[in-house]
Amino acid sequence: MIHVFVGPTLPRSEPQLAPPRVQVHPPARHGDLFAPGIRSGDTVVLIDGVYHQAPALRHKEILAAIGRGVLVIGAASIGALRAAELSPYGMLGVGSIYTAYIRGEIDGDDEVAVGQAPDGEWEALTWPVVNLRHVLERARDAGILDDDRTATLLSALRAIYYPQRTTAAVWAVCRRQGETEFARWLAGRLDQNRHFGDLKRADALAAVAIALDGRQPPTGGRLSPSVWETTYFRRWSNVFTRARVGGLELSTEDRLVYQQVFDPAYRHRWAAYLEHRSLNPARGRGRALSERLAQVTGGDLPADRVFHPAVDLRDEEAVALLLEGETHQDRKAVARYAQALDQARRSRPGFTVAAVSDGLTRRLLLWLWQVTEMGFDAEASARGLIRGAYAVEAAKRLVPGFLEDVNERTEAFCGTR
Repeated sequence: MIHVFVGPTLPRSEPQLAPPRVQVHPPARHGDLFAPGIRSGDTVVLIDGVYHQAPALRHKEILAAIGRGVLVIGAASIGALRAAELSPYGMLGVGSIYTAYIRGEIDGDDEVAVGQAPDGEWEALTWPVVNLRHVLERARDAGILDDDRTATLLSALRAIYYPQRTTAAVWAVCRRQGETEFARWLAGRLDQNRHFGDLKRADALAAVAIALDGRQPPTGGRLSPSVWETTYFRRWSNVFTRARVGGLELSTEDRLVYQQVFDPAYRHRWAAYLEHRSLNPARGRGRALSERLAQVTGGDLPADRVFHPAVDLRDEEAVALLLEGETHQDRKAVARYAQALDQARRSRPGFTVAAVSDGLTRRLLLWLWQVTEMGFDAEASARGLIRGAYAVEAAKRLVPGFLEDVNERTEAFCGTR
């Protein structure tokens, strides 16, 4: 499968994006390459990506995809920039914009940045610097501009903030600079060919053609996980790990937190997980948990207060242990709570999980766990949440859905009286 992340450099209607083995995605953002549908042997063509309105695609995400056997091709926009940065690690760059980045002729993401409509329409509203430079060079070669006027006009156009560099703004700058002949020349070329001077488009089409050809040059051996595996990357992978279970596609992290909060027996699940990790460490010899505990503390503290292993939700065996008590009703609740959280984000501009009250979340956990303030940290630790403050932060995502459940049950109860 060929996964193309694009928009607005190419429209969805582009014929080269029509083959059945091409899956078209919106501009890439942080987390997109964790998608389970992107598998070893697939090709990712990275063209466009967001970076202003949402977190940008991280370098480590690209390296991890390469490491698991995905060919990643970059061109035209953020793809060209990332390919120039990651070509030593096996990312394949295509096109003149990528080449200009590699040679140091251009630098910075402002070269390829464009404004895009907020309603999701795949259309650039502004001119990127790379296209303007190319058009000006074409005008110079045609004798419309000389070197000095080309440089002056480029500097004036580049000074416009990228979301404001519309065609109208380009014409206004040309008038102010006295370059009406260039403006007429450019307008005529655009009348003949609306893609005139669109260097980004040309590079994007070249990258898609290479992916469709299927005969990409080798990019070196498989990367070692040490290239991308960091604490941050493992956190990202947990956030974006999803699975389809019982007809529901759910966040694995949401499922885990739900069990840690609501399963009365979760203390036993976490204890079993700690024993499993002790007997099956990533490195070194496996030992009984009691043996490790005696060595470290003399056995004075429970294991959950001493050992806090990071959970990797990509590890299917670990996930099976951690979610052993999960029921279909639990999964339905996780889906319902995720929908409630999405609804809160849509209905309340600026709403984030962090905005959920710490005090309210803490009171709900104390009530659910039937513990006092004195026992709060110990209960959170026994459930794998380390301490009370961490438990509060983890549980906030569940609060909107839980409150909806409580309200619905209250209304149902009152309605039956």
